[in-house]
Amino acid sequence: MTLWKPDPTFYPSPRDAAEAPPEKLAYVAAFDRSAQKPDALAVLDTDPESSSYGKVVGWTDLPYTGDELHHFGWNACSSALCPYAPHPHVERRYLIVPGLRSSRIYVYDTKDRVSPELVKVIEAEELGKRAGYSRPHTVHCGPEGLYVSALGGYGEEGPGGIALLDHTSFEVLGRWEVDRGSQYLAYDFWWHINHDVLVSSEWGTPSMVEDGVVGELLLGRKYGHRLHFWDLRKRKHVQEVDLGDQYQMTLELRPAHDPTKKYGFVGVVTSVEDLSASVWVWYEEGSRWAVKKVIDIPAEPASADDLPDVLKPFGAVPPLVTDIDLSVDDKHLYVSCWGTGELKQYDVSDPFAPVETGSIHLGGIVRRAAHPAAPSERLAGGPQMVEVSRDGKRVYVTNSLYGSWDDQFYPDGVGAWMAKVDTASFTLDERFFPHGDDFRGLRPHQTRLQGGDASSDSYCYP
Repeated sequence: MTLWKPDPTFYPSPRDAAEAPPEKLAYVAAFDRSAQKPDALAVLDTDPESSSYGKVVGWTDLPYTGDELHHFGWNACSSALCPYAPHPHVERRYLIVPGLRSSRIYVYDTKDRVSPELVKVIEAEELGKRAGYSRPHTVHCGPEGLYVSALGGYGEEGPGGIALLDHTSFEVLGRWEVDRGSQYLAYDFWWHINHDVLVSSEWGTPSMVEDGVVGELLLGRKYGHRLHFWDLRKRKHVQEVDLGDQYQMTLELRPAHDPTKKYGFVGVVTSVEDLSASVWVWYEEGSRWAVKKVIDIPAEPASADDLPDVLKPFGAVPPLVTDIDLSVDDKHLYVSCWGTGELKQYDVSDPFAPVETGSIHLGGIVRRAAHPAAPSERLAGGPQMVEVSRDGKRVYVTNSLYGSWDDQFYPDGVGAWMAKVDTASFTLDERFFPHGDDFRGLRPHQTRLQGGDASSDSYCYP
């Protein structure tokens, strides 16, 4: 559909996005670990004035089993207003939903309906033959198309990379990279769109991650520990920055939303030297890119009797920073510590000197902290995927990481829950706690907010 005026949920600047009306719906990807039932998109009511607030009000089962839904995104967003490649007459309407295990990509229509409707399936063979990739992981909407990162190659382990899709027909256009340089492992990517810079991070190939953490690979420092910088327009690898091979799994990337800035944050899951987790800032130093560790989160000592087998030899609980999210005004960074069961808030007004300003405990491998809405329920899992509202007033968290990893670190079951934090007081909303049967036996993973959120859009005007 062609619009005569730009979609009202496209915002020229981060300031405009922060002033927009609050979301009334949240879309949550939920998956069946046993692969016996289809995965689903659950829709939550996020309007505090609604009688169904905090409840699942929409539900769409996928047509197949075994997808393991992961990081999905919108077909179009505020980047459509960028002056060098404007596409203002598209609309934020479709959710592009990748299956990490099946390598399928689904397209769901959200317009004029609560439960999304399937309109297209991109089969694994199409992604493989046209782009050379498998295991699609993360979706970002660019001004001229859809970018989808993938962990694996087609019919082989790697390299992983980025596929480009048409954001109107959703056809796979091909591989994004023209010159890959030294990049082989893949995970997340994002950009400084006004500066023609793309940044990508590393996790591992499919065999390194699909059956859980492989101890030999972790201790052998074989998981990803680099950032890669690219020329976004030329699609060419420019520079590799190694954080050090003790820092295993450089995952989520959160660049500054202010398009005049050239810095961003990356979370590191663990250090093999002391099980700590960390957050680093990347920045431009002269004509080169550099990184600096700005947050260190230590492991917590624990009795081996309380630990899963994978951690018993270490006598400690690692924080396991598996997601981070940066508020649209670039003032607050939220860090999920899935292992210790904690969500941390940092003031990052000075990105090189973060100050911790809040902490909430939920779940945790040992702590099993309860939610105030169910104070007697010992929660498994922990804050994992983090999503921040455009105005920065609300943070949503879900508790599942990845099926096989859930089972390793929470062998007695990870459960299913979602929570909301009010950031002004940094307290949990007792009215918002969908959990257990609300998700029909599935595990909730990523959240997308109606009209966009802190990790969905790029802005081209300051």
